[in-house]
Order: sequence, then structure tokens, then C-alpha cells
Amino acid sequence: MGEIDLVMVNWARAQFALTAMYHWIFVPLTLGLSFLCAFFETLYVRTGKDEWKSITKFWMTLFGINFAIGVATGIILEFEFGTNWSNYSWMVGDIFGAPLAIEGIVAFFLEATFFAVMFFGWDRVSKRFHLFSTWMVAVGSNLSALWILVANGWMQYPVGMAFNPDNARFEMQNFWEVLFSPVAISKFTHATSSSFMVSALFVITISSWYLLRKRHVDLARKSILVASVFGLISTVYVAFNGDESAYTNASTQPMKLAAYEGLWDGEENAAIVAFGILNPDKKPGDKLEPFTTEVTIPGLLGLLANREFGSFVPGINDLVYGNQEHGIMSVADKMVKGKEAIADLTAYKQAKKKMDDVAAAAALEKFKVNQDYLGYGYLEKPEDTVPPVAMTFYAFHIMVFLGVLFGLIFILNLRYSLKGTLAQTTWLQLLGLPMFFLGLIASQAGWVVAELGRQPWAIEGLLPVNVATTNIAAGNVQTTFFMFLIIFTLLLVAEVSIMLKQISIGPEDM
Repeated sequence: MGEIDLVMVNWARAQFALTAMYHWIFVPLTLGLSFLCAFFETLYVRTGKDEWKSITKFWMTLFGINFAIGVATGIILEFEFGTNWSNYSWMVGDIFGAPLAIEGIVAFFLEATFFAVMFFGWDRVSKRFHLFSTWMVAVGSNLSALWILVANGWMQYPVGMAFNPDNARFEMQNFWEVLFSPVAISKFTHATSSSFMVSALFVITISSWYLLRKRHVDLARKSILVASVFGLISTVYVAFNGDESAYTNASTQPMKLAAYEGLWDGEENAAIVAFGILNPDKKPGDKLEPFTTEVTIPGLLGLLANREFGSFVPGINDLVYGNQEHGIMSVADKMVKGKEAIADLTAYKQAKKKMDDVAAAAALEKFKVNQDYLGYGYLEKPEDTVPPVAMTFYAFHIMVFLGVLFGLIFILNLRYSLKGTLAQTTWLQLLGLPMFFLGLIASQAGWVVAELGRQPWAIEGLLPVNVATTNIAAGNVQTTFFMFLIIFTLLLVAEVSIMLKQISIGPEDM
């Protein structure tokens, strides 16, 4: 393998992060608002009241604006696998490409088929068929997320595959194992339910603005009632599957768990840090205190990670330097095995090229002994396996804190809605105004935890990010980075402008 251009690697990572974070501004609204539109239209069909039809069409218009602009960033995101991450695409295309292909063929097709009926079929098809079309758009949108998150889940926990030494590719062996991986399931449920929560906050923010302005009061009250129920259920489920995600991380990505919990040294009966300020000078292996300030909940981390009080939870240092007492191999030992695997793989290919079947078979047998550590052979030092702890820790705690706040907001809005005094509760309306923007922050923070917390791996334990990139000049990636930054910003400005104009116009016939 030639010398790796780390400048190019970092720019490629930055470009992918830029595209993903812009894309995720639009995705939560697509996933959640589609279901809210379906709920509103269901109320219209069941009650026959035109006010619900007007409410449905208003939120559906905002959904359509968001959907149209969000598609562009998603397409560019997939193209980047070929432009900047061709080594990754070559090595895992057999697995990673399958769910993405299904997403395009099945889910996106289902979504697109009924999209036109949903928007333009109000007076052209029956009420029930139009309602069915709206539900199919919601189902199709979330099925699209399923296949994309299955692909992402496989990167975090590679299962159902085997490495082919002849072409240096990971090839799928069991599709169902990939689909029903515990990480894939937790990714899908957590990402979609949190998107439902963000969409409910979007409805509350706009409706609160209407109430403060004394405009479209009936739409605002009814929308907040439905959104509060939807949001509260979603928030409870987010908390539940967030706990399941942490439990899954403990067995599949223990370094990520240690990073977002700020746990440097493994403990039995470890505490959860409810609030903390990290020591910025703390490094792997040193004796410095990890926090300058912390507020903890004693004993809960073992329950979170292992479903057992008093159980041992490994910390960052245990995972880097090993812990014989608890059977944890050091990264240095894994690197030795990884380098042996690379050497044996090279020997196998050379023997095959010389048509020396005996030597090839011997090299292959040796390779199979250490192939699970292949990715570690490309690391320079054990400490490279430690992700950016501060960003992971703070992003996780911001996400959790805001999630609790959102649950409280939904409860308060539901309470005053049921009392019939929501329109007179100005302080709650003021609280509602920034909630959507805080929801986006929480949602983005969740992805920071998920993706930054698994660094340095493109595929957990098997392929480091610096080996996954394309061999192109850093300047090319820099140029497209700034091009995308300008384009995405213009798209975002366009969406916000169109949204604000539509919100200012308000719903029809109300």
C-alpha cells in the first residue's frame, strides 16, 4: 500500500460530514412530518370536517418543500462513496450496495409512486384512496431510512459477510443477518423515532408562533394537540431505544460507549456522569483526573451496559492497553496480529500469481488465523483507536439533556391543550418558538455520537478511514468541499425562504 495522504483523508471526511449534516437537516422532517400529515388526513376522513383537510394540506405543503430540497443532498451523499471513498466502495460494495439498491428500487419507488397522488389527487381520487396514498408516502419515506440505516448499521457492526482474499473484498453471506443485526435495528428505531420527535417540535414551533400572533388559532391548537401526543410517544420510545442502543454499544462498540460516558478506567459499579466538564489535558494512559467538574449517578453504568448492577464496564485505557483480568486484548497485540494478517495475505497473492498452490494454501491458512484483526494492521499506534472523546462526550450529553426538555414541552402542551387554555398560555408559546431548532441540534448531536464515536473505523475493526479513501489529490476534494458548502447553503436558504413565505401565507380556508 502506498503512502496515505492524510490531508486528503481529512478533507474527504470533512466533505462527507458537511454533506451528511446538511442532509440530516431535511431528513427528520421528511420522516416525521409524513406521518403527521397522515394522522391529520385520517382525522379529516373519519370526521368529514373540512378544517382537518385544510390543516392536512397546510402541513403537507411544508412537507413537500422540505422533501424536494432534501433529495438533492441525499443523492450527492451517495455519489461521494465513489468519488472520495472508492477503496471503501470496492471492498464492501457487495454488502453496502445491496441495502442502498433496495432503498432505491423498493422504498423510493413506493414513495415516488404515491407522492403525486398525495399532492395533486385531492379532487381526482376518492378520499380513502388519497388517504391510502398519504400513508404510503409516509411508509415509503421511512422504508428508505430503513435500508440506509441498515447499511450504516453494518459499518458499525459488520456481520453476515466473509472476506474474499482473492479480490480483497468483503462479500455478503447472509442478507438476513445484515438486515436484522441488533445495531441496524437500534439505528433504525432510534433515528426514526427521534425524527418523529423533531417533526412534532416543528409543528409546535410554527403553531406557537401563530398563537402568539393570534392567527390561525384553530389550526394551531389542533396541530399542537396532535403533535404533542405524537411527540410524547416518540420521546418515550427514543428514551427506550436509546437505552437499548447503549446496551448494544457495550458489546459491539465498547470504545464508543466509554467515550460518550467519559470513562477512562474500567470500573465495577461505575457511575453515569449526568453532567461533567472534561479535563482538556487528559490523554490515554496518563494519571490525570478525567473531569474538572462532574455530577454522577452512582452504580448505573453497569446496569446500562450489561443489565447488571456492579458489573465491570471497560474504560478507554482498558480497551487501548488491555486488561488481562477481564480478558481484554490490547490494541498493540491486535496490531501485531493485523500486520501478520496483511503479510500472510500478501504472501497468498504472490503465491497465487506464481501458481504455487501449496504455498498459497499455507499462507491462506495463516491469514485466516488473524483475519479478524486485519484492520488493526493499518494503524500506526494503539492510541489511534481512541475517538475524539470531548466532542463525543459533550454531543451525547447535549442530546440527552435536550431529549428530557422535549418530553417536558410535549407534556405541558398536551396538558394545556386538554384544559382548553393553550391559546392563553403565552409563556408556553414563547417556550415553543425555539424548540424545532433545539430539536435539530439534538438530532445532529446524535449523529456526531454515532459517527465520531466509531473513529478511526470506516468499518468497525476491519477498515480504518485512512485506508478507505480514493487516491486523488487533496486539492480536488478541497474544491468540491467549498462548492458543496455554497450549494448546500443556498439550498438551505431557499428552503427557509420558501417555508417562511408559506408559513406567512398560512393555511387555505381557515
